Amino acid sequence: MSGVDVVGCLACDLTAGRQRLPGGPIIDADGWRVEHCVGPLGVGTLLLKPLRHVTRVAELTQSEAAAQGLLIHRCAAVIETLLTPAQTYVCLWSHAGGKPVHIHYVIQTVTEEQIVDGVYGPRLQVEMFSRGETPDEQQVEQFADRARELMAQQS
Repeated sequence: MSGVDVVGCLACDLTAGRQRLPGGPIIDADGWRVEHCVGPLGVGTLLLKPLRHVTRVAELTQSEAAAQGLLIHRCAAVIETLLTPAQTYVCLWSHAGGKPVHIHYVIQTVTEEQIVDGVYGPRLQVEMFSRGETPDEQQVEQFADRARELMAQQS
């Protein structure tokens, strides 16, 4: 089911304003939205998602598909400008509860301090979710404001 606003889909609910989005939308461009991640992946983790409900990359229009790479690049550039991480991860997430959901790219800053005992990549993300420590909302708001300014300068 693509193209519709699905009530109960977290991505759609955040876009429609049915759930609070700390930091608010950063940009809407070319059928995509950039926002700060609402989960426990740390301050500076951005999310790129189609504005319409899409559960598979193959469901993207040609225009959406063409825009996604440039938007991922813009997000990574903003993160690296604001935070200078050791690495920036880009992951496509599209499952919840074992079922396909609204696709979204997670663009995550990773610092040397987060890479403890050789835990990095997907294992680091799993551990961050296991700990469940969500970022301070004021820090998220401040990061989103700065990211919004940089994104505006890039366009």
